[in-house]
Amino acid sequence: MMLSLNNLQNVIYNPVIPYVGTISEQLEPGTLIVLRGHVPSDSDRFQVDLQCGSSVKPRADVAFHFNPRFKRANCIVCNTLRNEKWGWEEITYDMPFKKEKSFEIVIMVLKEKFQVAVNGKHTLLYAHRISPERIDTLGIYGKVIIHSVGFSFSSVQKSGGSQLTLPFVARLNSSMGPGRTVVIKGEVNTNAKGFTVDLLSGKSKDIALHLNPRLNMKAFVRNSFLQEAWGEEERNITCFPFSRGMYFEMIIYCDVREFKVAVNGVHSLEYKHRFKELSKIDTLEIDGDIHLLEVRSW
Repeated sequence: MMLSLNNLQNVIYNPVIPYVGTISEQLEPGTLIVLRGHVPSDSDRFQVDLQCGSSVKPRADVAFHFNPRFKRANCIVCNTLRNEKWGWEEITYDMPFKKEKSFEIVIMVLKEKFQVAVNGKHTLLYAHRISPERIDTLGIYGKVIIHSVGFSFSSVQKSGGSQLTLPFVARLNSSMGPGRTVVIKGEVNTNAKGFTVDLLSGKSKDIALHLNPRLNMKAFVRNSFLQEAWGEEERNITCFPFSRGMYFEMIIYCDVREFKVAVNGVHSLEYKHRFKELSKIDTLEIDGDIHLLEVRSW
């Protein structure tokens, strides 16, 4: 089912910090860890550690150390602790946390990396240095208030990681109409410039919905190609949802008056129907700088 942050399992409410707890299931690709809380005004730092055990002496390996710091430079430091030695730090200076503000951290486990979003916005990627299969403990330390921690153990990339070839062209199993949904799962290439998703009428070749995220300019362009001509582009967006290297689930929902598009569970845009004969929209085309993993419609 689509990425949802509401059907979480094993939720822990208001844990006392420092918190060290066992993770009940294996962190398969597609698992989400969702932490909601807020940063107190006197916080200098806090950390979320995905650990291999809970031993203190010797200290358990930390596969993923996620450490927002508020002193001097505001930044997030990520690292791995192996045999009681830290590796090289990966530092993110685009800081989504603010003192006295609440947050929602979503850590997604992928096959080759962790992907972190804060407050619905993509924040960073961290390649695995220790296999996530070894992770069995969650540690939360430092000056932070956590309201809830939850897990979603549903897995993604059931296609066994085999990607669909591009350009991808498919007939929808039933033509478009109010209530119809298309879900596209993929990974943005690390050097991506952009990609396109088109919903069209196979008969007339009219493109009812043309979605074109452009990564080099952070523009999410929408348009229609009707009677052999492009219309006026729509570009307004509160937050550009794509980053190079990131995994995404894009949901296109057809409503009576418009299409609604969400990326990784966060609503991104709506697009008023310009091509009104919805039942003639029967074809999906995808191309560009992505690994396409799965396409479903219902």
